[in-house]
Amino acid sequence: MRIMPLTLATVLSLGAPAVAQDPPRLGFPVDCTLGETCFLQQFMDRDPGPGARAFDCGPQSYDGHTGTDIRLVDFAAMASGVAVLSAAPGTVRAVRDGVPDDGTPAMSEGQGCGNGVVVTHADGWETQYCHLMEGSLIVAPGDRVETGTPLGMIGYSGTTEFPHLEFLLRRNGEWVDPFDPSDLNQCGAGAAALWDPPLSNPGGGILSIGFANGLPDFDAIQNGEVRSGRLNVFGDALVLWGYVHGARAGDILRLVITDAEGAAVFTQDVALDRTQAQMFRAGGRRTPDAGWPAGVYRGAVTLMRGDATIDQATTTVILTRD
Repeated sequence: MRIMPLTLATVLSLGAPAVAQDPPRLGFPVDCTLGETCFLQQFMDRDPGPGARAFDCGPQSYDGHTGTDIRLVDFAAMASGVAVLSAAPGTVRAVRDGVPDDGTPAMSEGQGCGNGVVVTHADGWETQYCHLMEGSLIVAPGDRVETGTPLGMIGYSGTTEFPHLEFLLRRNGEWVDPFDPSDLNQCGAGAAALWDPPLSNPGGGILSIGFANGLPDFDAIQNGEVRSGRLNVFGDALVLWGYVHGARAGDILRLVITDAEGAAVFTQDVALDRTQAQMFRAGGRRTPDAGWPAGVYRGAVTLMRGDATIDQATTTVILTRD
């Protein structure tokens, strides 16, 4: 999605030009733990043609994408409230609120950002924060903010498919990639990123995993509704599922279930045939006629890319006769 700058009637006059200085050092704009409660989903598109490529020349982008997407695990995490923070000192130039958190697939031109905030910084720099939760904004035009000042909460407003913050950076109206502020028509140049402290991109990962008595519904996984820690030994099946972001064609998702004695109950390597922003896979075994032996079962999900392990997560479930 190509985001246009917010254009509201109330705009603070910037006054005289600032003295030229080094680019701003950017703090992480979300109050979360990267890789645990939030994840780097997609990056700016650095392909000048109809294709898409991220700063590292990988596929974590799409044609015309002008921001950095920092996502939450699911809608349950969004409902708990995750703050969006100013990435650098500056002055709030514009805000928009009142857009419902419904992921509207088509918005008017320039409105795809949903609820958002624009902050101006010295020397022509500007940051923009999109897809905030309706009614969560706590700043107004003219407010002075510092690095880490809360602006609002991550939401699902505007044109979006999952709860996330889209962070955008401009200088004098031109888009800048905070992971590599060099020529946007190139990738892999390795220019020094603007993040302080530095951020690394694992290239995808596991959002969440869990057990179920059958194939779970994807909407339920996205809503955070399939995380049972206790199942009946006579359920239809014992199924392990994994919810993944940034999967690439050729990746392997390994699913392993072991019983209380450590013996393998189920093992499967699922070959992924598409590059997807988010997806889930599940596998397991039908329940034996006599039911499963009661006890604690362990599940492990591993995302593999060639010889490398991109991410791994484990969980447990208690099977009972209750």
